[in-house]
Amino acid sequence: IRKGEVRLRNPWSVKRSGIMFSWVNKEQGGRNKEGDMFQTVTEGLQSLYTKKLLPLEEAYFFHDFHSPALEEADFQSKPMVLLVGQYSTGKTTFIRYLLEQDFPGMRIGPEPTTDGFIAVMYGDNEGVVPGNALVVDPKKPFRKLNAFGNAFLNRFFCSQMPNQVLQSISIIDTPGILSGEKQRISRGYDFAEVLRWFGERVDRIILLFDAHKLDISDEFSEAIKALRGQDDKIRVVLNKADQVDTQQLMRVYGALMWSLGKVINTPEVVRVYLGSFWAKPLQNTDNRRLFEAEAQDLFRDIQALPRNAALRKLNDLIKRARLAKVHAYIISHLKKEMPSLFGKEKKKEELIAHLPEIYQMLQREHHISPGDFPNVNKMQEQLMHYDFSKFPSLKIKLIESVDKMLSNKISSLMIMIREEEGKQPPQMVMGGAFDGSGDGPFGHGYGEGISAGADAEDWIVSRDKPRYDEIFYTLMPINGKVTGINAKKEMMSSRLPNTVLGKIWKLADCDRDGMLDDEEFALAQHLIKVKLEGFELPSELPAHLVPPGHRKNPTADILYTNQED
Repeated sequence: IRKGEVRLRNPWSVKRSGIMFSWVNKEQGGRNKEGDMFQTVTEGLQSLYTKKLLPLEEAYFFHDFHSPALEEADFQSKPMVLLVGQYSTGKTTFIRYLLEQDFPGMRIGPEPTTDGFIAVMYGDNEGVVPGNALVVDPKKPFRKLNAFGNAFLNRFFCSQMPNQVLQSISIIDTPGILSGEKQRISRGYDFAEVLRWFGERVDRIILLFDAHKLDISDEFSEAIKALRGQDDKIRVVLNKADQVDTQQLMRVYGALMWSLGKVINTPEVVRVYLGSFWAKPLQNTDNRRLFEAEAQDLFRDIQALPRNAALRKLNDLIKRARLAKVHAYIISHLKKEMPSLFGKEKKKEELIAHLPEIYQMLQREHHISPGDFPNVNKMQEQLMHYDFSKFPSLKIKLIESVDKMLSNKISSLMIMIREEEGKQPPQMVMGGAFDGSGDGPFGHGYGEGISAGADAEDWIVSRDKPRYDEIFYTLMPINGKVTGINAKKEMMSSRLPNTVLGKIWKLADCDRDGMLDDEEFALAQHLIKVKLEGFELPSELPAHLVPPGHRKNPTADILYTNQED
């Protein structure tokens, strides 16, 4: 067969072939040639990273400078919570408190007991998976930890157990951070770099402090600095707060905020939760109500992690893409400035020394925010080990591909996230300490504020009604009711805002006649009392607060209906 005959094959067969392949593409989920249509958000994130961002990272040695490449397990994994703190601040006890059961490999004591990293995850059978076996499991998001060597892997293991809490989240326990002379003992691996690796991948970072250990050691300070760039994930827990009284707690809280202000350089104040997170009696019960409210706030924050997991991964992918773009500009600029033949080493030293000025120049040239650039000191140290002449030049197509992903593809994934949230019931962490914390008589706020008297046989307002009646009859009622003008004068003596008093009036005026009888007036005074005590008002009046004279009589309604029939 001659070449010409190959070229001059029937064009109609090519056309039919094209039709056939387009039909196959439609059968495979409607994907176009770029694979831009996805079934789930997680699938879309993974596809965008592999096709758009990963080529840019590989071209400019991003994984050697910043973070290892992401794998399928990084996108498919459950939300993770990282616990960091000095020894004996209650990290392991906090996990035990959430799970309400011991986990394999758990050790609790006043001395530094947890000497390694423990990934507490769900498993059908209880057991421990050593670090070296864990990093070769493709279903676990820890494969890239292999780069930290045996010194780390010998102190890293996975604790698996069947627990309902772990069906929704995984928890990472860390070694107690040492202070004083102890911190000079080498761990054998780069502790701060391991924390940075976990910080980039977890959904929540909880820094635990002891009410009696507020000092931030050098190692703890380095650990917090390693988590920079993840400020939106950080929460602070002041544990064992029941061991001090109210006055001491105020001083401890102030000292903690002062210490954190020197380490966490952000204009926003970090969220601090006060409490005692273990299943033992409180030593000081003066702040019991405060501790319960703080615990509920923390539980709600953790429970929302599965619902926000896709959004968090999307946010992390955007941050990674912006950093990869900046890194490509830096590397390609260094390549462009290198001489072709002589004086390479001298030019390399000059470029490293003037890296801050190069940052500023790239900011102006490409309109990049200063916050997108990596740490200049760390970058200078890393660049010392590379030959700039082997760096690649700027590849515009790779940059444009990432820009297109950020401007077009990400917005479509945001729409998919909202659609998935609308179709599926809200995912929340259940089981353990999260179960029943808001139900029953021991739920937070039960029997207090607006719910007070819900279980009582009598109308709770009647207990103070004689006192309210004295005020009522001084307001000159007409036909047993006071007008809005007269009631307003008395209600405004509470000094509550007009918006709040207006809501109280709507709740108390049960018959909507613009006036208040003695029961409605007493109800209004009760609601004012509830608000002044710091509780919130309901949007609708609960059944147990409806005045007896305004309640419907179901028996009378039945008799009336029968008579008509």
